[in-house]
Parts: sequence; C-alpha cells; structure tokens
Amino acid sequence: MTELRLVVPAGRRGRADRFAADLSGLSRSRIQRLITEGRVTADGQPVKANTMVPPGAMLVIDVPPVEPAGIEPEVIPLDVVYEDDEVLVVDKPTGLVVHPSPGHWSGTLVNALLARDTAYGGIAGVERPGIVHRLDRDTSGLLIVAKSDVAQASLMAQLKARRVKKTYLTLVLGSVQAAVGRVEAPIGRDPKNRMRMAVVPDGRPSVTGYRVRERFPSWTLLEVDLVTGRTHQIRVHLAALGHPVAGDPVYGTGTARRGPEGLERLFLHAWRLVFASPATGELVRLEAPLPAALEAALEGLRAGAPGAPLRLPTVGAGEGEP
Repeated sequence: MTELRLVVPAGRRGRADRFAADLSGLSRSRIQRLITEGRVTADGQPVKANTMVPPGAMLVIDVPPVEPAGIEPEVIPLDVVYEDDEVLVVDKPTGLVVHPSPGHWSGTLVNALLARDTAYGGIAGVERPGIVHRLDRDTSGLLIVAKSDVAQASLMAQLKARRVKKTYLTLVLGSVQAAVGRVEAPIGRDPKNRMRMAVVPDGRPSVTGYRVRERFPSWTLLEVDLVTGRTHQIRVHLAALGHPVAGDPVYGTGTARRGPEGLERLFLHAWRLVFASPATGELVRLEAPLPAALEAALEGLRAGAPGAPLRLPTVGAGEGEP
C-alpha cells in the first residue's frame, strides 16, 4: 500500500476528485474508483467525488498494491542514459512499443524493464510498471521510468502541471516561415478516420512551441517544445501548419511521407528532457543525440544543398516555453 499525502494549495477550493487527480498525477477515473473504495480522505474524513475541499486541506490517498500482470520479462537491449535510486531514463529506439497492449503483448519496453533487477512504481496500472509517459512506437528518444510509487506519483504530477520540459528534434517539409512559433489548436479523434488524430473544435486543448534550428531548400529542422502531451500532437500540429513531419506514414503524403533521400523512418526524436528529481527536487537535464539514421539524412541534405545551410541560434534548456 502506498499512501500519498497532498495539500490543497492556498487560495484554492474545489472538488476532491479534481484536486486529488491534479496533485497526484493519477487519472481522474482512477481517483474516482479509489474514492468509491473509500481510499481517499480529506482531513481524515472519507470524501465523495464532488466533496468540496478548502485551501490547506490534507488529502490522503491509499493506493493499493497492483496485482502481477503476467507480463513476461524479455532480454531486450536498453540504452539507459540516467539512473538514480528513484528514476531511470532510457533512450528508446524507433520501433519499440512502450507498454503491452492488444497486438503488442511482447517485445515492449516494459518487457525489457522487467528483465532488469529493478523495482518499479505500480500506480499507473499493472501493464505499465514504472511508466510515466509514452513515446509513439516510431518516435525515438528520452523516456522516464519511475522506480517507486512515490517517484511515479511525483513525475506524473509534474507532467500534469506542465513542469516537465520535453523538447524534440524534427524535420518537416517546406520552409517554416517564422523562426519561432507556437501552435494552440485542440486535438481529438479525426471524425473522418478514427485511427487518426486531428485538429477539431471539440478536441482537448493542445499547445506546441517550435524554433527553427536549420534550413534546407525543401526542408526545415525544428526544435519543438511539447507543452501539452496529446496523442500524435507534434505530428498533427505541424501537418495542420502545412509542414508535415518527414517520413510520417499517417499524416504525411507524397514527398513528406517519403522524406528526404535515405530516410527510412519517422524523423521525430525526443532530444532534451528537464524534470525535478523526485528524491532531491533538483533539476535533471538530459539530452540524447540524434540517432545515426537521422543524422545521416541531415548530412545528405547538407551535402546536396548549394552553399552552407543556415543554422540559427537555439534557445537553451530552462529559458521558458515559447
């Protein structure tokens, strides 16, 4: 049993389920189930989902231990770029699914994690031990894994409060006119194709910032800040701008879908990550260089471009969202 003790911020008053979800990082549906089971109290008294809690109230959430999921450990090589007593961060390769799901019950990152002699947080569910956030199968780069319930709750809460800074590198079709930009457009299921996401009026609020890093005659290399974390957010927002991600088989067509010569994967890489250590509160700053296949595609563009490509100054980590 893990006990989470959370204080309602000063000057705030609202529903118990909303505060418990926002402060813990757990989903609201998970919190509502725990409330129904009598596992959530405010100042020592059991609450209902709609109980109004005042500023300074102490919320206590008892998160029961998860049952074994029956997921088999598998020895799959992992590139661990950072590890301490509470957290590890891996550089996920393209093609690796993060956690088991219908059609992907083996060969996932979770299967690989279970083969290590390591404990993981269990509050995200039995099929997601230690998982704090996801990367799409075809996206490579940095991904955080929690080694305890407390660390997992801390990191999930940081993500929900948008205190984790995630910066990606991506190559997109065409010349992005503005050197710095921001996309604020709601994302939801595409009403014409439920297998895709799209910018839709009734979608969830979604914010993406970007900066031009390098220009080529027909392509632009961007640094992208993922302010919110919706499914396929970067790919949907950039496609909506008319600059789909290179090598994207879902949101790209024609030249964008093929990508520049030699590219055989989606050009999207989770490059930089900044978060607060659950153990010390100090900021952890990490970077994962572009995989060789993506760097080779850029070198091909550089070699084929007339004259030297234009490289623009970049904004360093910690300088704020665009």
